[in-house]
Amino acid sequence: MTEKLYYQNSHLFAFDAKVLDCRAEKKGYSVVLDRTAFFPEGGGQLADTGTLGGVRVSDVHERGEEIRHYTDGPLNTGETVHGEINKEQRLRRMQNHSGEHILSGLVHNAYGYDNVGFHMGAECMIIDFSGELSWEQLMELETRANEVVRQNLPLRIWFPDETELSTLEYRSKLELTENVRIVEIPGVDRCACCAPHVERTGEVGVVKILDSQRHRGGQRVSVICGMDALEDYRARQESVTEISRALSAKRGEVTAAVQRVLNEQQSMKERCDALSLALIQYMADAEGERDGNIVLFSDVLGEIAQRELVNLLMPKAGGFAAVFTGSDRDGWRYIIGSLRVDLRAGAKQINAAIDGRGGGTPQMIQGSARAFREKIEGVLNVLSV
Repeated sequence: MTEKLYYQNSHLFAFDAKVLDCRAEKKGYSVVLDRTAFFPEGGGQLADTGTLGGVRVSDVHERGEEIRHYTDGPLNTGETVHGEINKEQRLRRMQNHSGEHILSGLVHNAYGYDNVGFHMGAECMIIDFSGELSWEQLMELETRANEVVRQNLPLRIWFPDETELSTLEYRSKLELTENVRIVEIPGVDRCACCAPHVERTGEVGVVKILDSQRHRGGQRVSVICGMDALEDYRARQESVTEISRALSAKRGEVTAAVQRVLNEQQSMKERCDALSLALIQYMADAEGERDGNIVLFSDVLGEIAQRELVNLLMPKAGGFAAVFTGSDRDGWRYIIGSLRVDLRAGAKQINAAIDGRGGGTPQMIQGSARAFREKIEGVLNVLSV
């Protein structure tokens, strides 16, 4: 049985232990020690990483009474080795996990909702609550969570005996009867949990809700805490600073500046749409009626204008009207329409002639072509389908 030092002291980041077993695995080795401060994956928290006797520990799992450390090199059975945990990683995970307990406890106390799903990812934590919460409610909960952090409350963590456990009210996703570890934040939360936690709520630093959405009848909330929250704030601040520089606006005025740019873009789009309509009318008027096909090219028309131009040209074409947009370098997008021939039946012949692919209805087909403009013009102007 491996002695679990992380239960005795969550801030123990270096220790010495005896190697009880080392065996080769598919990828590296697995090592069992007589005692360890490495936390194995559990309770929604990933395993610690670090070094053990000079070899790297990439993962840790609990297997029955044993805790297996997965390493990139072997260790000698019977020798005493020095272990060092990735301190920054452990501290950040404790900040986030303890922050999650604070928020989940407040949600449960205020609304009776349970934490029914928890995942600690690389960018943030995802918490699923059993009931819906508005953004205003979440912001109030966030404020209260940070007030709990500011109070610097001590956490009580213990293994109650069977008699005491039967009298306790605590949050748990599973029905537990033995070896239950309780993590309590006085007046805020009491929860069964196997993971390492901070000693006082002040260590959490800050609790920040990033996002929220409805999920399976409840609420899925993205949360970040501590040093991770600080890094996230810095990244967001840098983004705002770059936007303010690009728009020549003060950082506190970037929202109005961005809206101004969006309004200008919308005005430009409306003007471009009007110009496109005038252009396609001019292009259509320039084409006379003919017994054969009409084939035109443009490098400025959008898809809506391209389709409208085809509609204007179709009555003038004895065969079909084709409009291509793009370039020889980037390739061509085509829309071809006809009032007189079955284009669905002729699509295979057209695509073969222009190295293209696409299809549609008997009246209209669309797709792409890789052939150059000169070849497309030469082939389609005389093609009969």
